[in-house]
Amino acid sequence: MLVGESRSPLFPAITMPHLAGLELPKIRRVAIQQPIEESLNDLEGRVGEALKGCKKLQSLSSGKRVAIAVGSRGIAEICKVVKTVVDYLKQEDLYPFIVPAMGSHGGGTAEGQMNVLRKLGIDEENMGCEVRSSMETVDYGPISPGIRCHFDENAAHSDGIVIINRVKAHTSFPRNIESGLVKLIAVGLGKAEGARAVHLTGPRGLEVVLPKLAEKALHHAPISAGLALVENSNKQLCHIEGVEPEAIFETDKRLLKQAKSLMPRMPFEQLDALIVEEFGKDVSGSGLDPFVTGRTDIRGVENPIKPFIHKIAGLRLTEATDGNGMGTGMLDYLPQKTANQLDLQAMYMNSVSATILEKAFIPIVLANEREVVQALTATCWQQKSNSIRLAQIGSTLKLNEMFLTESLFQEALERGVVLSHLETENFRFDEDGNLLNKLI
Repeated sequence: MLVGESRSPLFPAITMPHLAGLELPKIRRVAIQQPIEESLNDLEGRVGEALKGCKKLQSLSSGKRVAIAVGSRGIAEICKVVKTVVDYLKQEDLYPFIVPAMGSHGGGTAEGQMNVLRKLGIDEENMGCEVRSSMETVDYGPISPGIRCHFDENAAHSDGIVIINRVKAHTSFPRNIESGLVKLIAVGLGKAEGARAVHLTGPRGLEVVLPKLAEKALHHAPISAGLALVENSNKQLCHIEGVEPEAIFETDKRLLKQAKSLMPRMPFEQLDALIVEEFGKDVSGSGLDPFVTGRTDIRGVENPIKPFIHKIAGLRLTEATDGNGMGTGMLDYLPQKTANQLDLQAMYMNSVSATILEKAFIPIVLANEREVVQALTATCWQQKSNSIRLAQIGSTLKLNEMFLTESLFQEALERGVVLSHLETENFRFDEDGNLLNKLI
């Protein structure tokens, strides 16, 4: 039930008394080798060099108005990147302003999208330029019967547009183009109408409609340059590239391969149980990366072949996700405290706009983290605690360290991915049932 005008539910404190004496497996903290790529030095200098190489941007004459399109994702050092772009354009005697490029995020309102940017540290005071947020669009015409190309009105009426986005795997299914500059154009700058057009036909929309919308927008909108970013496995920027409008599609395809090669991965093909300490929209668009959990959970789309994880528990929402618990539908267990912090308005708006409802479903909710861990191990289909293949991670983005049961630790040793490790320990909880063995 909802409490007053609250957008959060109120779950009861459900306990499983018959599991109170359950023997839990021992775990040990292990540092895991992930793909290595050095982070960038002199970020401001690299951004400046990337923009200098963009001929169409350089062709703009003094005083021209340039929109900087910024999305809602928690990209590494995004504030510094955007501020550097603003300063560079000012040095070129251009008039920069920022527009939110985030589809229907922020509750699908202009103020909501302004707030999303503000929480990322992107506002007029910090950036030194105007932020123009509106859900109004211009209509560039149809791409197929019933589907029209919409584009942010403020950006469309500018003299030039610089689009900034991270190129990475999308949280659905593999394609040549997933999340990057193309998506920012079609969905981000398409605003709510763009998001609706892409998601209206489910997976087909991501594969077919999205690129067609971007092609249409590129033909009509005054896009001057793209700034493509790639992160390493430590979520640090390792590549920045300036992109001419006509090269955006090919650049997205090329950099997606690089980004995927740098993604942190679970070093196991099968787990009985997984504990995820934190999940949220800043971790992944679906709250948890499906290539880590093995669960895309979209009807009609096959889950990744590996890893296969039998039971998954999520413990906490990240602070930055602000109650948007998209991803709960990929979990089997959730503690009461976390479930009662869910912003159902944000979750339901997100899932209905995406037309993919499963990720907003609510799993079994138990009284506290101890109850969750006990139920997780009791239902993972392993009779003996010392045989359970259980891992605990900070989030699906943070896989450099994890807690492993002994059977998984031995496998990690055999695979040669262990950098260091500590001695085994017991699961520990405080008097309120909160887990004390934590990575973050």
